[in-house]
Amino acid sequence: MEYGILSGLFLLCCVLATHNGLAMAEEGLCSSAFNYRDALGKAILFFEGQRSGNLPANQRVKWRGDSALSDGKAENVNLIGGYYDAGDNVKFVWPMAFTVSLLSWTAIEYKKEISSVNQLGYLRTAIRWGTNFILKAHSSPTMLYTQVGDGNSDHQCWERPEDMDTSRTLYKITSKSPGTEAAAEAAAALSAASIVFKGIDSNYSRSLLNQSRTLFEFADKYRGSYQASCPFYCSYSGYQDELLWAAAWLYKASGESRYLSYVSSNQGWSQAVSEFSWDNKFVGAQTLLAKEFYGGKKDLTKFKSDAETFICAVMPGSSSVQIRATPGGLMFVRDSSNLQYVTSSSMVLFIYSQTLNEAHINGVQCGSVHFSAFQIRNFAKSQVDYILGNNPMKMSYMMGFGSKYPMQLHHRGSSIPSIKVHPAKVGCNDGMTNYFSSSKPNPNTHVGAIVGGPDTNDHFNDVRSDYSHAEPTTYMNAAFVGSVAALLAESKEECLQLPQINRTADMVNSV
Repeated sequence: MEYGILSGLFLLCCVLATHNGLAMAEEGLCSSAFNYRDALGKAILFFEGQRSGNLPANQRVKWRGDSALSDGKAENVNLIGGYYDAGDNVKFVWPMAFTVSLLSWTAIEYKKEISSVNQLGYLRTAIRWGTNFILKAHSSPTMLYTQVGDGNSDHQCWERPEDMDTSRTLYKITSKSPGTEAAAEAAAALSAASIVFKGIDSNYSRSLLNQSRTLFEFADKYRGSYQASCPFYCSYSGYQDELLWAAAWLYKASGESRYLSYVSSNQGWSQAVSEFSWDNKFVGAQTLLAKEFYGGKKDLTKFKSDAETFICAVMPGSSSVQIRATPGGLMFVRDSSNLQYVTSSSMVLFIYSQTLNEAHINGVQCGSVHFSAFQIRNFAKSQVDYILGNNPMKMSYMMGFGSKYPMQLHHRGSSIPSIKVHPAKVGCNDGMTNYFSSSKPNPNTHVGAIVGGPDTNDHFNDVRSDYSHAEPTTYMNAAFVGSVAALLAESKEECLQLPQINRTADMVNSV
């Protein structure tokens, strides 16, 4: 279709929207300035750069190599694989499982849209890389390995995963030393993933669901809060949120009434919250169960009510808003990897707005203010667009997307020349002196990585040592995958495939 015809369709679209009383600049119809397909592909590609273990022949991130090939050996268990958590070389199973849960949720909610842009296979591969590791880590019915690597020694060292010589200490939970949050999150991840693979690998799907059931039983029977890997991932919200989250996913995956009865009888645990994170899963469970409520299960009222309280807490203009915004319009929860809360909240808002539309509900009432499903969705869209470049700094907070993005990502492998380019070992201290402290851009662009983000005044200081703003995490990216996937239909249909303003290089060529 020629550009002249597209321009005419664009004008018609805008006229119709204006006729309906929607201000284009505010509502966002036909105004996609970003290539969401490209952003999705890069956000998924990021996970290949976080892989631990033996890399496959079709690995697209070429600056990475095999690493941590003896993980688990100290206890005669195979813990090779999985994902490095962030810019370090430690594998934390609790947030890794949350990452898998989010990626699986995305694959379920937006299967058709993601497939239409040829990314579903890559997304499933990213999920399987995580679930394969969780299956290994669940080495017996009442045991789950929850961490590989010593966080303290690792964080004092700056070296590529391929050169890693710090301790690969193993941490685990058992019936005598429980960690309900970690076991329940692993159960949620496996049950959600079992839905993803149900139609394409039935044996694998069945295995995931069976392991999920066992993990949930372990988590619920041996209750105890997870403190094994403090000070890096401590549980602050308790374990009731993870138990509800896991049971909700098990019901969705299995259809077994016992899991529905579990969440229904434990409705009193549900809390109204204003964040969705690796630690606090309440609104995730509430969003899943609100869909069941609108589907006819009216005994789940509290979950629906609490989910809508979350929406009222984050929506600008709400009479009960709890989350402030930066002058540039970015949600600001706390000044430490703030974009993790932005991406996770946006993902929930997109899914909830879709749930409202499917149930033919006209929106959410927040005191004296009413928000339509469209307004909820459009606020979430504004957060995605901020991350991709519509912000006061006029920069993308995704590596490799757009013409301006951070150059000093706080990430060991990205900041040191690839082992394929520089085969000589880079030791811990050499890495700290020559690369961590360097003012030069990272030699490897970790395409798709989302950084922690700007401060409360929309300012971003591109300095490698500033980990709270310059470090990526797997769960931050996973939630962004879910957020940007929701916009694929807009860029493909609502905006009639208009030429994209922010075209970037082909994903594979950018690696």
